Amino acid sequence: MTEATDDPLQGLNRLVGEWVTEATHPMRPGLVVHGRATIEWLQGEKFLVVRATTDQPEFPDSISVLGYTEGLHMHYFDDRGVYRVLDVSMIGEAWEMSRDAPGFSQRFSGTFEDGGSTIVGRWQLSRDDQTWADDLQITYRRV
Repeated sequence: MTEATDDPLQGLNRLVGEWVTEATHPMRPGLVVHGRATIEWLQGEKFLVVRATTDQPEFPDSISVLGYTEGLHMHYFDDRGVYRVLDVSMIGEAWEMSRDAPGFSQRFSGTFEDGGSTIVGRWQLSRDDQTWADDLQITYRRV
């Protein structure tokens, strides 16, 4: 996925700030997971650092680094020891991320709403590289 501007990092500015999150997961019907995300530029503004926490121990806390390295990518790490690299795009009101991994591909589609103060997003996964199932639904609200 590619960025629509000459500066591939420019579109990331709209993510910078403090966010509260609410998420639901199909494996935990009825549970709303509350959390926070802090998104800030690393000194030099070449990489964006995302720190995310939740109020539920079974949902991981994480840190991610977004930047342009032969494409716009996010390097994700969480407290379970999981590490993933996702392709990222920020075009118009859409924030998208994806990774192709046989047996466990993932994609995220988020939409900026309310003038950018809310992001409504949905994660999906594919275990057979053909069909996609809804996974985590998440809403970010700017603090």
